[in-house]
Amino acid sequence: MANVSVYNMEGKEVGKIDLSDAVFGVEVNEHLLHMAVVQQLANNRQGTQKAKTRSEVSGGGRKPWRQKGTGHARQGSTRAPQWTGGGVVFAPVPRDYSFKLNKKEKRAALKSALTDRVLANKLLVLDELKLDEIKTKKFQAVLDNLKVTSKALVVLNENDQNVVLSARNIPTVQTTLTNTLNVYDVMKAQTVIVTKDAVKTIEEVYA
Repeated sequence: MANVSVYNMEGKEVGKIDLSDAVFGVEVNEHLLHMAVVQQLANNRQGTQKAKTRSEVSGGGRKPWRQKGTGHARQGSTRAPQWTGGGVVFAPVPRDYSFKLNKKEKRAALKSALTDRVLANKLLVLDELKLDEIKTKKFQAVLDNLKVTSKALVVLNENDQNVVLSARNIPTVQTTLTNTLNVYDVMKAQTVIVTKDAVKTIEEVYA
């Protein structure tokens, strides 16, 4: 069972917390991590790319010149791919890139991601994260106290608008809730900051 320090908003250690091995101490499955990230990126693709093939481009119904005797290569249409204004060979069409991962695979991948952050000492636990007003400078001060200088993911148990809106103007910080936590965001972040309440909820849901 991993035992990590708990910090307050001033960056001082105020205690310890035992993390459940069922969530934060599993065997890291790199294949599932890869599949979960690929799935999320694929599911986010719009798939609206479209170009016209030679059958869809308007015009080109008349043979540009006779078959023989001109000295040119034979041509049947001015909308063939080799012509300017012609169609595209194997043109892309709208398609759905998404694919499905089983629920157990998704849960196992998220546990692997959280375990990886713990093993890499990139998971910080806060006793609480509360701001009395929407102020980016105050949120940045919390990050400075925790010595967080790179990409950070802040996991909250409740949708605290003061915290969410204060963090929104910092390009290296992303906030998420326990019910929208995903593998891609966890693996992308250099530091994962989780409140004690969020840790408890994650353990209850995924243990």
